[in-house]
Amino acid sequence: MHRKLALLALTTSLVGAPILAHAQQAACGGSVSSFRNGVEREAEADGVPASAARQALSHANISQHVLSMDRGQSVFKQTFLQFSQRAVSSSRLQRGKQKLQRYASTFQKAERRYGVPGPVITAFWGLESDYGAVQGDFNTLDALFTMAHDCRRPDLFRPQLIAAVEMAAKGDLDPTSTTGAWAGEIGQVQMLPKDIIDYGIDGNGNGHVRLKTDEEDVIMTAANYINALGWRRNEPWLQEVEIPNNLPWQKTGLHKSGMTVADWQRLGVHARSGSLPDPRLSANLIMPQGRHGPTFLAYPNFNVYLEWNKSFIYTTTAAYFATRLAGAPPYDHSNPSDGLSDAQMKQLQQILKRKGYDVGEVDGILGAGTRDAVRQEEQRLGLPADGWPTRELLAKLQ
Repeated sequence: MHRKLALLALTTSLVGAPILAHAQQAACGGSVSSFRNGVEREAEADGVPASAARQALSHANISQHVLSMDRGQSVFKQTFLQFSQRAVSSSRLQRGKQKLQRYASTFQKAERRYGVPGPVITAFWGLESDYGAVQGDFNTLDALFTMAHDCRRPDLFRPQLIAAVEMAAKGDLDPTSTTGAWAGEIGQVQMLPKDIIDYGIDGNGNGHVRLKTDEEDVIMTAANYINALGWRRNEPWLQEVEIPNNLPWQKTGLHKSGMTVADWQRLGVHARSGSLPDPRLSANLIMPQGRHGPTFLAYPNFNVYLEWNKSFIYTTTAAYFATRLAGAPPYDHSNPSDGLSDAQMKQLQQILKRKGYDVGEVDGILGAGTRDAVRQEEQRLGLPADGWPTRELLAKLQ
C-alpha cells in the first residue's frame, strides 16, 4: 500500500468536475467510449503512438469489483497492535531475514548508491506482497481505467492510466495479462506505473525492469524510490522507548516539532534496548495506542514512511518491522486501554466535527486529524493528552 493507496483512504473525495491538468484531458465519468477516446488523445499528446494507445485501451473495461474494493477498505480501522501483530509475524520475519542474506550483495549495492538500508526495503517488500507471493490478481489496465473514470480522484489516477498505456506501448505491460492490486499497483513492492517509469532500476542487467518477477529489480527500484522520498543516509527511523508517568503529553504526537533526542532524554525518556542516537537529532514521540501501549521515538526518516503511505497504523508497522529486521527486539505490548468501537469512534468524530475540528470524513478511522483533535480535547479536559480516544473521553464530551 503505497502513499497512493493511503490517498485512496484518506483524501477527500473529488466528486464533480475533475482537475484539468492537461489540455487533452477528458471529463471523468460519462460515456465509457468518450472517456476512452479522451485518454487516447491525451496519451498521443504525451508521445505514445496513436496505434499503440488505441490498441492498449481497446482492452480496458470498467470493473465493478475495483469500485467495490475502493469503497470498502477496512484495514485502516485496525489498531496498531492488531495490524502489527498480524503483519509482523514470525514467519514473515524469518523469510525477510532469508531475503537479506540471499540478496546481500544487491542490498549492499542499493545502500551504497541510495543510502537505504536493506531492512527498510525488505519490510516494505514483506508488507506489500509477502515477498512477491501476493501481488494481486486484478487486471492492471482495467483497475486504472476504472479508477480514472470514477470521479472521486481522477487527478490521482488519470496520470497513472496514461503511464500504463506508455508502458504497454513499450512492451513493459500486457493489457490483457498484467495483474496487480485493485488500485493499479504492480509487482512485489506494489508500485504504480508512473513511479515505475520514473524510478525503475534494472537490478540484474537484463535490460528490463520487471517488478513482478526479478528480485534484484525490486530491491534497486525500491531503494531508488525511497531515496527520492527523502531518505537520510546513516540515520535511524524509529526506536522503541520507555517513558515516565509524568511526561508533558502536549509535547507528544506526530506533528509536533522542535524536540530533539536530548530534550526527550531530559524528560526521562530512554531507549528500551540499546541507546538513543545523536542527541541533536530531531524526534517526535508517538504512541499508536496511547501512553499505556508501545511507545516510539520517530526520527526524520519516519517522514519517508508517511510519504509511502499516509496511514499512521501501516506506517508505524512498516517502520517497526524494519527495526525488527535490523535486530531490534519485539515491542512491549504493555497494557493499552480499550479503544472505541466503530460506532463510538464515529460518534466521537461527529462531536469533534461539531466543535469545529477538521477530522475529515466521519468514517470511524482514527486518522491524523482525529488524533490531533482528541489530543486537544484531552488537554482541555485535564486528561493525559496522548491522542488515544477512550470511553472516558467520549463520556466527558457527550
